[in-house]
Amino acid sequence: MLAQTAKVLFATLLALLPLPALAQNKPDVERQFQRWIASDLSPEARKAGVSARTIDAAFKGVTLNWDLPDLVPPGSKPPKQQDQSQAEFSSPGAYFSEKRLQGLAATGRGLASTHAATLKRIEAAYGVPGEVIVAIWGRESGFGKARLPYSAIEVLATKAFMSTRKPMFREELIAALTMIERGDVSASVMKGSWAGALGQPQFMPTSYLKYAVDFDQDGHPDIWNSVPDSLASIAHYLQQEGWQRGRDWGFEASIPVNVSCAQEGPDLAKPISAWASTGITRISGKAFPSSELKAPGMMLLPAGRNGPEFIVTPNFYVLKEYNNSDLYALFIGNLADRIAYGVGPFQASWGDVGKMLRSDVLAMQKALVAKGYDVGNVDGLPGFKTRRSLGDWQAKAGIAPTCYPDASLKAKLR
Repeated sequence: MLAQTAKVLFATLLALLPLPALAQNKPDVERQFQRWIASDLSPEARKAGVSARTIDAAFKGVTLNWDLPDLVPPGSKPPKQQDQSQAEFSSPGAYFSEKRLQGLAATGRGLASTHAATLKRIEAAYGVPGEVIVAIWGRESGFGKARLPYSAIEVLATKAFMSTRKPMFREELIAALTMIERGDVSASVMKGSWAGALGQPQFMPTSYLKYAVDFDQDGHPDIWNSVPDSLASIAHYLQQEGWQRGRDWGFEASIPVNVSCAQEGPDLAKPISAWASTGITRISGKAFPSSELKAPGMMLLPAGRNGPEFIVTPNFYVLKEYNNSDLYALFIGNLADRIAYGVGPFQASWGDVGKMLRSDVLAMQKALVAKGYDVGNVDGLPGFKTRRSLGDWQAKAGIAPTCYPDASLKAKLR
């Protein structure tokens, strides 16, 4: 009897505990989702010019996708951010898989030849070299071969209803409905990634509306099935974000130890000839192109002194507009150079960086801010303002500047 009573009591206590986010009453949440579509989202879509017929057709049979990441069902709280190293700042060397880069470069060279005439016309129209376009095409969707198994409407609606970034996905969902209303694509054909990115260029719907072009002139932009439209849309995106015709993306460089690494960043640009006059050279041994010498360049040390060093052009930061990551832009730049010139990996190796917890980097940032430094976002991620601030502090403290946080500095920087 005592054992049975204990079991009943335990079961009662369990029933009183809050359910985990994804173990809630799913049918009830599904009903809330359908009410949200009808009474909340649909009126906003109608105001944006989407017809009731389009809305009804787009959401026919659509239910929540509970397998997506970053979901916060009604009544639950967002998960607390974990103290951990982030991918962008944890193991940069692993990002540049040589096997993957070689494979993409080999396929990319073949496709650049196959589509040479189209790429030449695209470069004439938008100013972006064919190898850069092909590199992004390969990185984003495996040259259009990657599977896109998700219904974009289902993904965007799920995330607009219950994700950690509901306003952003709500905007993207309205844009997706606008695409359908315009007749560009049907809901059944609108397939994308688990994050809602669409087609071969992996555009979000708002990017599609801004940048997608009908380069094959069949009446509408088709980034799912048309290679010319996909390639031209990538080029148009870069052009509209500021791509400078005739300029490179950047150069791997050797920066002498007597040249401060605390000069990094797009806001500290100077003519490439001025960087060269300090003793900075291309690591390949070649001279900087004469056409680049009078144009502005910027120092970039994504791993501080513990990895490859670069002098980049404003086009590097345009590549970051496609995906806001230094490593992404470097990946595209290196892949484009492999496709165009047959080069190999960056010559300098990536050191053992990124082992610190995000909370430790955050503490360093707060200490630097207290000393009057501008570290950018105080978020535990060592961006260029944090790296150069750290380098400047190291120099003033009599420490050889590395321009990157490491465990040996934790006790010194308080």
